[in-house]
Amino acid sequence: MYGQGLLKGLGITLKHLFGKAVTEQYPDQRPNLSPRFHGSFALDVEKCIACGICAKACPNNVIKIASSKGENKKRRLDDYKIELGYCLFCGLCVESCPTDAINFTQDFELASYTRQDTVLHLYNRASHETDGSGESDLACCQGTEG
Repeated sequence: MYGQGLLKGLGITLKHLFGKAVTEQYPDQRPNLSPRFHGSFALDVEKCIACGICAKACPNNVIKIASSKGENKKRRLDDYKIELGYCLFCGLCVESCPTDAINFTQDFELASYTRQDTVLHLYNRASHETDGSGESDLACCQGTEG
């Protein structure tokens, strides 16, 4: 039959016209993201052993880790930052972490006006020691220097 494709197309259009709306009004409503969504990063400092495996697994070398010898000659984390401007969000760093210290969050609003703001400082021992808050269980602060 001539025009059968046109009728099928119109049928699909009418079905969506009278069906449930699929558009999410983003600024007013948060989108429903999959649990496996690759958003920003969160670092559990208590779990991190400063082994550097996540930095070695990164194909773009965007993870920078600084560590030093602590008590009992164990490595302790001094600084952890990720350059999000060059990150592929591939998840190799999250998969390779032996202690599950680094994870993805549901935060996807990562736009910034300057290149310096794309560096995600997840931990800095000097700022946490002078801060005195002692709350370093889950450190995730974007765009803060030091």
